[in-house]
Amino acid sequence: MHAVRDLRVLLQLRDFRSLLAARLLSQGADGVYQVALATFVVFSPEKQTSAAAIASAMAILLLPYSLLGPFTGVLLDRWRRRQVILYGNLLRTLLAAVTAALMVAKVPDWLFYASALSVTAVNRFVLAGISAALPRVVRGEKQLVMANSLAPTAGTLAATAGGGLAFAVRLAGTNVDAVVVLLAAALYLCSALTALRMAPGLLGPDPSLLQPHLREALLSTVRGLADGLRHLAERRPAARALTAMTIVRFCYGAVTVMVLMLCRYAWTDNESDGLALLGITVVVSGAGFFAAALVTPWAVGRLTAFGWIAVCAALGAVLVPTLGLLFAPVPMLAAAFVLGISTQGTKISTDTVVQSSVDDAFRGRIFAIYDVLFNVAFVGAAAVAALMLPPNGKSVVLIVVVAAVYAAVVAALVRFRRR
Repeated sequence: MHAVRDLRVLLQLRDFRSLLAARLLSQGADGVYQVALATFVVFSPEKQTSAAAIASAMAILLLPYSLLGPFTGVLLDRWRRRQVILYGNLLRTLLAAVTAALMVAKVPDWLFYASALSVTAVNRFVLAGISAALPRVVRGEKQLVMANSLAPTAGTLAATAGGGLAFAVRLAGTNVDAVVVLLAAALYLCSALTALRMAPGLLGPDPSLLQPHLREALLSTVRGLADGLRHLAERRPAARALTAMTIVRFCYGAVTVMVLMLCRYAWTDNESDGLALLGITVVVSGAGFFAAALVTPWAVGRLTAFGWIAVCAALGAVLVPTLGLLFAPVPMLAAAFVLGISTQGTKISTDTVVQSSVDDAFRGRIFAIYDVLFNVAFVGAAAVAALMLPPNGKSVVLIVVVAAVYAAVVAALVRFRRR
């Protein structure tokens, strides 16, 4: 009942509702766009996809931005974050429309990936800005914990719903990938319009810290990045939470690639059935994210943030091999639900630790670094999975490695709490 009351109070905050709406529309569009790309790359009948091809696609889409990500954090601490949300989503609307045109034109893969990369790069920039702005629309640490349970999880559910919508449109007809991408463009535009409900200076940073000229901001990038890293080094809890989140994200990425291959080759005989099964898996994982949002505030209140992260990692260490080694759809769906709880519970806790441990003037830089770790962990997991997975996706070794990594996180966190 306390959680329901706290949530009701939170939703009465107009600015929080506006920021949440912008996030939901933005991440809903992300879900539509990402599923459109995945189905175009993995489930197109003319493509013979391998784990290595999936890893290559992830690297092309994520790594270039990851190299530039820390530099964008300096801009997030100088530009008005509301303007970043507004113009970032307008830019994504245009770029997504370009991607749809390239799909129809059947251009070389490198040109398609370049367009998709542009959308992804702006996407991470906008989400980092939203995360950095969240403390500006709530009051006190208690509301911040609840907001971090609601906002990221609701955003993930919106992305899941967007993905489900994209699956439905994709299954309803053939050669509709460009239509799905245009749907994502429309949702990006709605997110941009929602940002107009907030005052330009509402989301920070403070006016005294603004450095509005791009040239001045870029010249100070290197110094600002170094300051951000030093600030993070001085905030040991934030650094430890980011490390745990990165490792848990790695495990989630490795299992994701394996499930993609199982849906494509091991569990079904055709692309349509594989796509439908993947859609069910995404929905079940989203249910795990929702369960994490309900449980995490209560769990953090009793176990602390790091205690709950340890429990989330322990769930993965025990249940992933128990369920995954059967290599059957129903047990793997149960594993997807568990990983949804584990991954989202860890993320909510990490967001809270980072936001409450670092100063507002550094949040943009820290969350940009957070985003880079998020992306690099996923790409690294895809690369490792590509080395281990056979063509049908069944790998005992990968399951055992993932369980061992989860167990290592638990051991490290238990040791940290005892110290």
